[in-house]
Amino acid sequence: MSHFLKEHIQEIVPLSDDEFEVIQSFFVKKRFRKRQFLIQEYQPVHEIFLIEKGILKSSFIDNTGKEHILQFAASNWWISDFAAFFKQETSSLAVDCIEDTEVHAVSYEDLNTLCSKVSVMEHFFRVKSNFGYVALQQRILSLMSKSAKERYEDFIKQYPGFKDHIPKQLIASYLGVSRETLSRLY
Repeated sequence: MSHFLKEHIQEIVPLSDDEFEVIQSFFVKKRFRKRQFLIQEYQPVHEIFLIEKGILKSSFIDNTGKEHILQFAASNWWISDFAAFFKQETSSLAVDCIEDTEVHAVSYEDLNTLCSKVSVMEHFFRVKSNFGYVALQQRILSLMSKSAKERYEDFIKQYPGFKDHIPKQLIASYLGVSRETLSRLY
């Protein structure tokens, strides 16, 4: 039994042992190595991932070859190309590991079946989606209205301890600044 998965879900909804047995059967635990991709651009997206251990990033490469990082994620976070997953289209994002990672994966079909079999999971995923919308809105507003220094301070608050585990060039990309500008903020 995955205590991590059960505790994660119970932060939002209560579960009986029987309900958790059903829920757990829909998730597959997977391990990935540093620099390994969970999702590559232009590929179908069949799963969303709950991170138990490790740090990942979602990003895309623009027409000039520059990488743009949308999100970092670590333990207790969910990651995927959610637009591609829920619309069942090919990915516009890549998701890869910054360090060795362990995740709990659930497929699109299994997610829908799970929510119909265990009704509290519909509420769980709605709450998680709402948190994701809020985080996305905050990130967009931050990029549109805050200085590089303020964005860096927000990064430190949102991702405590990450700056020692994530290469500086990736943090700079996430903040939308050059590596040199980031060095002045450090």
